[in-house]
Amino acid sequence: MSLPEVDAVKSESRRRNPKATKADILRVATAEFAANGFAGARVDEIAAETATTKRMIYYYFGSKEGLYLEVMESAYERVRGLEREMEVAGLDPVQGLRHLAQLTYDHHTSHRDFVRLVQIENIHRAEHISESTRIQELNSQAIETLAGIINRGVKAGLFRDDIDALDAHMIISSYAIFHVANRYTFRTVFGRDLLEDKRHERYRKLAGDIIVATLSMK
Repeated sequence: MSLPEVDAVKSESRRRNPKATKADILRVATAEFAANGFAGARVDEIAAETATTKRMIYYYFGSKEGLYLEVMESAYERVRGLEREMEVAGLDPVQGLRHLAQLTYDHHTSHRDFVRLVQIENIHRAEHISESTRIQELNSQAIETLAGIINRGVKAGLFRDDIDALDAHMIISSYAIFHVANRYTFRTVFGRDLLEDKRHERYRKLAGDIIVATLSMK
């Protein structure tokens, strides 16, 4: 942008609430990227839906790539924030593990765009999130939390000692993602909608049962 254009965007930004404007752009951009992928998403569409301009979006985020990366960071921050808020210290290891698995299942069920974004990023071989140290930090913290639960369980004689935190995270995430990622193919092939409300509590309970049973097997 030229200097006059930058000044114009700064002036418009001051008239708005910058924090609220950025949050609105991120909200709309999350849906746009989840629906259309990185290549298919259009910044013009995001600008139109947020009553901003393409120039303003680039002023806040630098580029389309910068916007996408912040969308990914915000998505990971949301789920990892829930894990940080979880009071595991006062729970026995079995309860803590079950609670974490069910929390993950609930999050992915209610934030389906997160699952789609992860799928899209895997198609791109994580080329975008590999640029983010923040995402790596967030996920390292999640593994530390899970490792703490598992270690307490092993010391108490409740869990086997040959499954580490990354193994457990893989199992929890695989189950929590499947019903969202494979909803339409599963429904077409088997005639069952995995996201029907009537199935939620049963599948939510299974999320906890599966990981607890796996770690409890001797």
